[in-house]
Amino acid sequence: MKLVDALRCPYCARVRIALAEKGIEHDVVQVDLSDRPQWLRELNPPHGRVPVLDGLPESGVIMELLEELHPEPALLPADPAERARARVQVHRFDSNLGDDYYAFRRGDPNDLMGKLEALDVGQSLFADIAYVPWVIRARDMLGVTLPVRVAAWLAQLEQRPPVADEVAVVRAL
Repeated sequence: MKLVDALRCPYCARVRIALAEKGIEHDVVQVDLSDRPQWLRELNPPHGRVPVLDGLPESGVIMELLEELHPEPALLPADPAERARARVQVHRFDSNLGDDYYAFRRGDPNDLMGKLEALDVGQSLFADIAYVPWVIRARDMLGVTLPVRVAAWLAQLEQRPPVADEVAVVRAL
């Protein structure tokens, strides 16, 4: 497998964490998001967004593919209803956190603290992986003091080597 990646991208972080959790060996092609190569725009038109895994874009879709191809260790819960719930959480990422995270980053009006407080975390590793890159970046890059419950959740996740590795990536940016 070949991952087209950018270290600063939280969407790529989702895929990096999922690949590591599953122990999937892969090659990495790093790109500079401030100078996207034309081949990336052709690989994922029109904007050349990352991540792309073996030609497949979109981090949520890639996570689903990894779960299908490599069901063990499972990131999704065993119960079908809980699996669906985890997928809904990922599908609703923008309204649950993403939109307000990016508004906060731009200095626009937002409810990032309210969204962090309301996060439904710790229910599935799949959904946790989908949210944790932004929570790490909010804390370590934007200086956000996390709500106690979310900070405790993150501290637990940081015990997992793939998440600890992502924290190290963010702190090195």
